[in-house]
Amino acid sequence: MGGIRCSICLFVVISSATSFAADKEHLAILASAQAAFDQVERVSSPPLADASACVQAQAAMLSVALPAEESELHYRKGFCELAVAAMTHAQSTFADAAAELDRGDAAMLAWLARRAGNLPEEANWNPAGSCPKSCEPLVAVAKLWKGWIAWNAGDVDAAAVQFDAQPNSGWPDYADGMRAFRGGRYKESVARYRQALQIWTQNQEEKEPPLTARLGPPEDIPQLRTDLGGAQILAGDPAGAIATLDRALEAAPGARAYFLRARAKELSGQLEAALADYNLASRAAFADARDLASGEAHLYRGIVLYRRKDYVRAEAEFASALNFQIGPTLRPDASAWRHLSAVASGSCGASREYLERSLASVSPYFPKAEAEAIAAGCPAL
Repeated sequence: MGGIRCSICLFVVISSATSFAADKEHLAILASAQAAFDQVERVSSPPLADASACVQAQAAMLSVALPAEESELHYRKGFCELAVAAMTHAQSTFADAAAELDRGDAAMLAWLARRAGNLPEEANWNPAGSCPKSCEPLVAVAKLWKGWIAWNAGDVDAAAVQFDAQPNSGWPDYADGMRAFRGGRYKESVARYRQALQIWTQNQEEKEPPLTARLGPPEDIPQLRTDLGGAQILAGDPAGAIATLDRALEAAPGARAYFLRARAKELSGQLEAALADYNLASRAAFADARDLASGEAHLYRGIVLYRRKDYVRAEAEFASALNFQIGPTLRPDASAWRHLSAVASGSCGASREYLERSLASVSPYFPKAEAEAIAAGCPAL
């Protein structure tokens, strides 16, 4: 009996020792995973090597994790994968991060991962949802993305509400500049656009931007310069507008920027240079159009013909602009240009009446004073 008892005692001792060793190993792996995560979480711009090591450490811990530990580990792994994706810009890594964050019950970060990775969004993020401490700095980034979505839908006011979550991002200044522009406060618009441009330019020059900046919406500096140039024209600074639009076109040639630079040169008395830019605007619009069906391109071509005093062909181009797809902000101008061409060619009466009516809805870039003078010199029926 004594021998049997000793065998049982030995088995208990061995089992206890084995269990203790396993628990000790488990705790060691858990501590290593926690340390790797802390290395990423505690800095604003974690190195790629640290973020990658963190992903591997969480994966190692997940292979031996207890059920109660899994959700937190999935969150940590997803967070670190999101940091890797922000630096590598790999869509597959953004997708992996989103999947892990979903498993870790981090809906906001999962939504942000899909948004930043240009992936289909499975659900809209509810800002009232819970968020671990490590993800709190990224809440403002998610709100920037919500603002960006509203911005691209044309709802500047709704965008501004979201942009206020990150006041030093440049986006609130851009939105304020746009609202000032729409209110006809062009000098104020110029000032706010300049502030946004300064912030974004500094961001581009930063060698190691923080994770919050890496995951934010794209900062389109050429578009911002284009908007700034347009505001400068209306603020009475065509020379400054030309310089600004030169910079925009160097980075990203586009029809709108060419058109605005043409208008600025026209106001500066550089007619031939303006006509060359109107031509470039038309070509750029055609290049961006499907099947060469661009109302915008016909509009710019019509302006060239009008300035060449070829009023009959100009009127035909403006009619084509209205028949093809053209943006809602350009349509009133195309209509007014068409009536102006008719009046300038000597077709008074109804054409003059149509012109005068159309001037109420033109953009501030349309030569309204010139059109009114021409209409005044054309007798009505």
